[in-house]
Amino acid sequence: MMERLIIDDSRFNFVPKVKTAYKAPPGLDEKLIMEISRAKDEPEWMLKHRLESLKVFNEWHNPRFGVDISGLDLGKIVSYIKPDAKKSTSWEEVPEEVKEAFDKLGIPEAERKYLAGVGAQLDSEIVYQNMKKELEKMGVIFLDMESAVREYPDLVKKYFMKLVPITDHKFAALHGAIWSGGTFLYVPAGVKIPMPLQAYFLMSNPGMGQFEHTIIVAEEGSEVTFIEGCSAPRYNIINLHAGMVEIYVKKGAKVKYLTIQNWSKNTYNLNTKRSIVDEEGSMTWVSGSLGSQKTMLYPMTILKGKGARAESMSITYAGPGQHMDTGSKVVHLAPYTSSIVSAKSISLGGGWAFYRGLLKITKEAVKSKASVECAALMLDNRSKSDTVPIIEVETDRADVGHEARIGRIGEDQIFYLMSRGLSEQEAKAMIVKGFVEPVVKELPFEYAVELNKLLELEIEKSIG
Repeated sequence: MMERLIIDDSRFNFVPKVKTAYKAPPGLDEKLIMEISRAKDEPEWMLKHRLESLKVFNEWHNPRFGVDISGLDLGKIVSYIKPDAKKSTSWEEVPEEVKEAFDKLGIPEAERKYLAGVGAQLDSEIVYQNMKKELEKMGVIFLDMESAVREYPDLVKKYFMKLVPITDHKFAALHGAIWSGGTFLYVPAGVKIPMPLQAYFLMSNPGMGQFEHTIIVAEEGSEVTFIEGCSAPRYNIINLHAGMVEIYVKKGAKVKYLTIQNWSKNTYNLNTKRSIVDEEGSMTWVSGSLGSQKTMLYPMTILKGKGARAESMSITYAGPGQHMDTGSKVVHLAPYTSSIVSAKSISLGGGWAFYRGLLKITKEAVKSKASVECAALMLDNRSKSDTVPIIEVETDRADVGHEARIGRIGEDQIFYLMSRGLSEQEAKAMIVKGFVEPVVKELPFEYAVELNKLLELEIEKSIG
């Protein structure tokens, strides 16, 4: 008999009892941006960047692909909420109501056991950030983005929205105008961080937008693993998450970026993630996307240097009322580069999982190798799954492979497992676990357990 995990739904669906120090009016205008920039004590270049972004945002059109966002009224979104809690490097100094919120998510416990450092963001601001002292002595910088802008202005200016320009799309421009919070991580040359660092983002107010900005710079020969976790309680009105991640992998460096996204079902998740990899560098994305009402997310890797490598592994779950439009983009610009994309999706209860990917091998990328594998599993006849894997190859001196599989869960498999004593729900859960196992095994143990719990919770709710 398969062991059944005990799932506590309240752990992921509680409303934090945290006071707010400031709540902006709905919508976005120049006056609000100037107020926020002044409150954050930003340099002039950042204010200029915000105002230029606002101009582009007001002129730009909505994306002409992906999920239907007609239900998202940006004029009603509260774009900035400052919690009534100062940023702290000591968990003891964090207000009790904030600690209670993150304690329920297991953040401080994970920090003590498995992590080299943690950043915790509540609504629009980081409220806790800490890193092991030995890493600080090695020159590692791990700060909230506001502190990094003030303390390392030249370094931040060199990388901030250079990979994702404000003209990339409308929500990139929105992000550039109103970003708040997030992480700046700088790993000096040759430094190999033995334990993951983590940032956790929690939205606690209805109708708000969260726009954290994350930059990771891994200098030559360095290595780092970063975990991103996302959560929000359920409300009856729309929330928006439009964060941004930019990762710079220098020569011979290795970066692994893991995400467990569990936004509530009232959230539009329109996130942008991009990395660029120099010679012999390596970038790995591992993603588990379960929450949100609608998601558009396509982590992109640009293989710029000779011998650079990219790997992308993802699990997307689309349950009742969810439309998950996810995928992966890889661009090969140099010779002897390689990439592997493995994308899996599960749809259930009328959910819609859509894979939208791009693999481009330029004429300069000779002797390169690339593989794309998409697999979709539908657990009932009401659910949908589509794949649009675009592959563009400009040279005949490259090896490219592609495989796509879409199918419904096999009745014979369920019958076989039920004949061995499992209930229908347990049989389906076991099949799903086997399906997602290649991605789950890439996560640290505690996070693999967490993802399995979340998946079982979703299946339990949908099947009953």
